[in-house]
Amino acid sequence: MKSYTLRASQLVITLGLLFLISGCNPTVTRVETDSVTDLSGNWNDTDSRLVAQEMIQDVLSRSWLSKFNRDQGKAPTVIVGTVRNLSHEHINTRTFVADMERELINSGEVEFVASADDRKEVRSEVKEQDLHASEETRKAMGNEVGADFMLQGSINSIVDAVSGEQARFYQIDLTLIELGTNRKVWLGQKKIKKTVEKGGFRL
Repeated sequence: MKSYTLRASQLVITLGLLFLISGCNPTVTRVETDSVTDLSGNWNDTDSRLVAQEMIQDVLSRSWLSKFNRDQGKAPTVIVGTVRNLSHEHINTRTFVADMERELINSGEVEFVASADDRKEVRSEVKEQDLHASEETRKAMGNEVGADFMLQGSINSIVDAVSGEQARFYQIDLTLIELGTNRKVWLGQKKIKKTVEKGGFRL
């Protein structure tokens, strides 16, 4: 009888351990990269992609572009500067900048030059070529294309919470500035509002 009770106890413990182990293993499901996946209510890849698409479409539809084309007889050259994260949460603004760069380049409406960080690496390569590459293939210093406009911006947020429910408001402000004159030729703004329920939210 004791042996039977012992075996039964061991079986219960074993089954309990197996249940706990299986519960700790995550279930992973692959989804399309453009699908909407709002899990925590935080800023995510969907916000970055959709905001970039909408704001770049807006900046390219405004009169500054046609005026520059008419006055200069060419497409403007644009660079994306700093997008500051002033929100309550950690946001990787590099992905947002990359989304905007892609939308600008793929539009075909503007020329695009490398960012300050990218230029450092490119300039280092040109210096290396000056020493080691053949005369026919080396690239000379001083031939960079200067940008006509810089796109800068910020991401701000406001959080309002009560009784297990939270409202998160994001405001994205972008400014296109003409280099040399510092004139602001376009101001863009996008607002996002989300609600998160049942007390599981984190700031």
